Amino acid sequence: MNANEYQHLALRTLADGLSSRERLINAALGLNGEAGEFADTVKKHLFHGHPLDRDALIKELGDVLWYVALACDTLDLSMEAVMAANIDKLRRRYPEGFSSERSQQRSE
Repeated sequence: MNANEYQHLALRTLADGLSSRERLINAALGLNGEAGEFADTVKKHLFHGHPLDRDALIKELGDVLWYVALACDTLDLSMEAVMAANIDKLRRRYPEGFSSERSQQRSE
C-alpha cells in the first residue's frame, strides 16, 4: 500500500459534515493526543518497568497516520507530496547525512 492509497482508504472513516476548520482542529488535536499516547507507552516501558508494548505502539502510530491523512486532505495535499517535501528538506539540511556537528551548524 502506498501513502496516497492509505490516505484515501483511511478517510472513508471520517465523519461527514465537518467544515475545513473543524477538520483541521480535529487533525491538530488528534495528532497531539495520539503522539502523547505513543510517548506514554514508551514512558511506561522506560520508567515504570513495563515490557515494551509494540502492539500498542503500532496502533498509536496508525492513529497518528490517520490524523496526518486528515490534515493532508484538509489542506488539499497528498501524503506522498508531504513525504517528498520532507525528504527534500532533509537532503538540503543534511546532504551528507545527519551528524551532531552538522545539526549544530545548520543555518535553517
